[in-house]
Amino acid sequence: MLELTNINSTFNLNNGVKIPCVGYGTFRTPADVAEKAVKEAIATGYRHIDTAAVYGNEEAVGKGIKDSGIDRQDLFVTSKLWNTNRGYEETKKAFQETLDRLQMSYLDLYLIHWPANQKQFGDEAAKINAETWRAMEDLYNEGKIRAIGLSNFMPHHIVELMKTAKVAPAVDQIEVHPGWPHTEEIKYLQAHNILVEAWAPLGGQGAEVMSNPTLLQIADKYQKTAAQICLRWILQQGVLPLPKSVHKERMVSNQQIFDFELTDEEMRKISLLPNLGGQCADPDEVDF
Repeated sequence: MLELTNINSTFNLNNGVKIPCVGYGTFRTPADVAEKAVKEAIATGYRHIDTAAVYGNEEAVGKGIKDSGIDRQDLFVTSKLWNTNRGYEETKKAFQETLDRLQMSYLDLYLIHWPANQKQFGDEAAKINAETWRAMEDLYNEGKIRAIGLSNFMPHHIVELMKTAKVAPAVDQIEVHPGWPHTEEIKYLQAHNILVEAWAPLGGQGAEVMSNPTLLQIADKYQKTAAQICLRWILQQGVLPLPKSVHKERMVSNQQIFDFELTDEEMRKISLLPNLGGQCADPDEVDF
């Protein structure tokens, strides 16, 4: 792993673009609090902000960024294409709408939020993903996006996509947290030079991650919180976590993961924890 000393130390994407190694997530942050939360997150030090069209908060995120007073080029901003806008023309239109809501002229990273799957689209699924990706490639080649990637794509989706892709995905953002480690998928993605980002790195709503005895025991050893142990475990795998909080003290706490290192045995122990809840959705089974 590269020498990472703070949340704005960077990973290098496969096209040479640098991305801050911890992002600020806005999943399930309502629009009426997102503006203030994003402004506060930037004030506490975050320079990498992650949103999505379906979160319904892009406009508020854009305002929070403007309110922060930080130059746009000093921030790394990601958004995602929602499932109802797949396809070539639809993708280009949806991307422009995202830019308009964010009040930006470009994105640092744009992702396909979920793969079209066979359950919903049958044999058309691969073609839909290919056409969506073709639009992403064109937007990238036009300089409107600095890097393009995927979210919730599993290795078999990527194998299929690469049959027609001209630009390899730079990122795959998947659900990763204790109890849902995606160990083999991470190995595959990293072997193919695709950076893994972890959404819901603390387990998300209803998960038992924060109260897990193993995590609490390790946290006690380092005088850290269970959340900090989760984030460190993710980061030590070379995976980029996207913690979300609307509480300033937790925004700060989630950054304090660079002054200790988990042992190999602790890493293994956390990776082997059984299901602790979370969304844990199978991208081939979702129907939204």
